Amino acid sequence: MTEKATFAAGCFWGVEADFRKIPGVIDAVSGYTGGTMPNPSYRDVCSDRTGHAEAVEVTFDPARVSFERLVDRFFEIHDPTTPNRQGPDVGSQYRSAVFTHSPEQKATAKAALARAQANHKRPIVTEIVPATTFYNAEDYHQRYFEKQGVSH
Repeated sequence: MTEKATFAAGCFWGVEADFRKIPGVIDAVSGYTGGTMPNPSYRDVCSDRTGHAEAVEVTFDPARVSFERLVDRFFEIHDPTTPNRQGPDVGSQYRSAVFTHSPEQKATAKAALARAQANHKRPIVTEIVPATTFYNAEDYHQRYFEKQGVSH
């Protein structure tokens, strides 16, 4: 039996590549979630008017890797203290968010945020919100680093 986890941590290319490396992760897909426009395109999301975040939907085997491990990794791979920004990428589509699929994920994400806060001087701004419809990004965004021959 598999479960889903959905994370937004800036540009989805690196986030997807990072989660693919974790044993127990079956798939990681780049896409858009958390907004109001149905079936948005990359161009729509980049307009910063749809409310969507660039996100990665992770399918995992909870017998091999826990959601807690995944959410801890999420906090390790990006700066959760910068609102609507990761590195040079600016806009609400680059916000930090955990989109939870169950009350248990919500509780685990909140506990992980509290642990992560101990490692940051500035307040963590990560949203922890219920998962909504996830729209896969265009094919050219999937496994982007692999397609470019970039090791991440």
